[in-house]
Amino acid sequence: MNRPLKHFSLCIGRELGSGGKDVAATLAKRLDASFYDRELIYHASKESGIAPELFEKADEKTKIKIAGGFFGLGFSIHGGMFPQGGFLCNEELFSIQSEVIRNLASLHSSVFVGRCADYILRDQENVFTVFIAANMEDKIARISKVHNLTEREAEAYIQQSEKRRSEYYNYYTYKQWGAASSYDMCLNTSVLGVEKTIDIIEDVVRGLYSVDE
Repeated sequence: MNRPLKHFSLCIGRELGSGGKDVAATLAKRLDASFYDRELIYHASKESGIAPELFEKADEKTKIKIAGGFFGLGFSIHGGMFPQGGFLCNEELFSIQSEVIRNLASLHSSVFVGRCADYILRDQENVFTVFIAANMEDKIARISKVHNLTEREAEAYIQQSEKRRSEYYNYYTYKQWGAASSYDMCLNTSVLGVEKTIDIIEDVVRGLYSVDE
């Protein structure tokens, strides 16, 4: 029987097509933690009163009109973030996203996928960070199947997506996306398989954060 866990945050970065999202979702269930990927963080922002497009556009070079107040989920978004005229630049969008993630992490144990959560929660206690990679041929196979693309189309889609992810992560975190030195653990699902990857991370988290009896 597993011992109860302390309050923790598990932050998972991943290459597109590595199976990292499935790994994170399964871990959240096994560890009885809340699961937040891009869509769910976006959903949380909507419930808090933040205009949905703020998260949707957070990694694009644009300005967006503020819509709605900030309430729900017990969040307190500081008014000082907002410039005159009701428009937000990328850095201000990131500040809002960061505060939402910190508040979610404070409410309950959570598994976060991407969105620089590892950097945003770097000063919090009980945070474990993981990066999940895979060989290109396996990533192409997954993305081709999910999106009904040719192998060439899937490879181009993966390269474009990972370029955006790395530029976004490197800019805001001052670290290198996917580099071993940026995370507590890096795993390759092409070598280990998805199930073994899940088992390894679960064992480590339970080893670190189980409550002493």
